[in-house]
Amino acid sequence: MQFTLNDRQVRYATGGKPAIVGDGAERCEPTVVMLHGAGMNRTVWQLQTRYLAHHGYRVAALDLPGHGGTGGPTLKSVEGLADWVAKAITELGFGQSHLVGHSMGTYIALETAKRHPSAVRSLVLLGTAATMKVHPDLLLAASTDATNAASLMASWGFSSNAHLGSHPTPGTWQLGAARALVEASPEGVLAVDLNACDKYRGALDAAAATRCAVSVILGSEDKMTPLKAAQELIAAFDPPASVTVLEGVGHMIQVEAPTQARVAIVEALSNAE
Repeated sequence: MQFTLNDRQVRYATGGKPAIVGDGAERCEPTVVMLHGAGMNRTVWQLQTRYLAHHGYRVAALDLPGHGGTGGPTLKSVEGLADWVAKAITELGFGQSHLVGHSMGTYIALETAKRHPSAVRSLVLLGTAATMKVHPDLLLAASTDATNAASLMASWGFSSNAHLGSHPTPGTWQLGAARALVEASPEGVLAVDLNACDKYRGALDAAAATRCAVSVILGSEDKMTPLKAAQELIAAFDPPASVTVLEGVGHMIQVEAPTQARVAIVEALSNAE
């Protein structure tokens, strides 16, 4: 599906049901906006969007500017991306929405809640931390060698079990699919995204300012945003955030453990209603 924002086409996934009222969607259904991580696109949510769309939610898994099927330029700051997401929610006619973010998408969701609280009903944050300092080798590779950067992200993004080939969908190789997705991102996009994550220092302030319901979903084997790196952020929420830790799961939570992630997301959304 597509809509126009700032004279650019925005691509988004709906889980197979209309999202925009007037295309058959019901206005009374709660709305969910899903935000991907650095160098990714809407397809990382494909094993969650369909379930949500067929169980009482209107869903839009967005391609952020310059990613997937959405026109550029790529926005260079988390704050700029948050303002863009708020405009996208308005353009979709969604009103107050649940924001589900992964990795970089968690920062965008947090900042959207801080800057545009009337647009946000709740936050569900997968794979997050108080800060996301990006390894210098990955920053360099993102600027000079996309293939190497994709390999590093795939290696660090999955648990040890996933490295042995485990996947709930027979015949699917998680690491290879992740590498292919990052390698397919437009030139320069990954470097811009990783630099935005590396430089962002507003997560704690945004968390302290957030008053909506917040759920945090973490992987016990996350090497990119380890469990201990999320604790300061979790402590900053008032009212307290609910926390779910998926055992044996790495950073690419919704890809590596799609059913567990879906169950945790649905529970968070239900509790926020």
